[in-house]
Amino acid sequence: MKIFITGGTGFVGSAITTSLLELGHDVTVIGSSSRCRLPAHNHLQYISANTTRPGQWQERVADHEAFINLAGRSVFNLWTEKYKQTIYDSRILTTRNLVEAMPSGNTILLSASAAGYYGHGGDSEKRETAESGDDFLARVCVDWEQEAYKAEAKGSRVATTRFGVVLGRNGGAISTMKLPFKLGLGGPIGSGKQWFPWVHIEDVVKAAQHILLGDSIHGPFNFTAPKTVRQKEFAKTMAAVLNRPALLPTPAFVMKTVLGEFGRSLLQGQKTVPEALETNGFIFSYPELKPALQEILND
Repeated sequence: MKIFITGGTGFVGSAITTSLLELGHDVTVIGSSSRCRLPAHNHLQYISANTTRPGQWQERVADHEAFINLAGRSVFNLWTEKYKQTIYDSRILTTRNLVEAMPSGNTILLSASAAGYYGHGGDSEKRETAESGDDFLARVCVDWEQEAYKAEAKGSRVATTRFGVVLGRNGGAISTMKLPFKLGLGGPIGSGKQWFPWVHIEDVVKAAQHILLGDSIHGPFNFTAPKTVRQKEFAKTMAAVLNRPALLPTPAFVMKTVLGEFGRSLLQGQKTVPEALETNGFIFSYPELKPALQEILND
């Protein structure tokens, strides 16, 4: 299969790209860097372009059968109005330009979204049929998914992946959190009672393959582990795996004062349930947190 991937050199994208190459697929990756950060491979091509703008890169889209859309600037930053626009444009405009360039016919689009779709979830379980939230991230996710589903008018099978916090080696959230936890500074954020939707990178890769290579799987999917935990339990478990204390919580007012709107979003959470994946026969390798963290953190 010939597969086109936006954001294919990021933490999640690199893992998915590598797995597809190992399966023998031809993969074209597009990114903003001038050089590809992935190891050279006979079945890998790289395009450097700004996907928020129409351009010659779109001419390369048409000869592919499957599309994985992962592009988007990191939300882990101070949310000024300018940066919020960057978060929005990097997702919505890229998706719009990709869909416009896709050929009509029997194709598949796997397009990223986030558990933030549900907004401040409280304690209620969030299956894929749950309503969206109304905060900034929720609005981004709603518009992001709407752009992706426009590909259905071209005959494409579309699936959107509402990612939780992706955990894995050599990147992602763990690379940011590991040092504070090793120093004993990795306590809960705020009250710690907010739900923390997480997923192991290995399950992300396997779930993407499961949908991509399936015959008729489509619609929204929570890419989160079945056993969602509260943020306080996550901090306690990670500290235990590292054999460190987790004694110093980050007060809510500090998060709000230092990080503003982004800090407030970290004090929310979603108790997600990956019902669509499990209904479609997907089996998680890491359904529970402790074994997942042990695999990632133990040498």
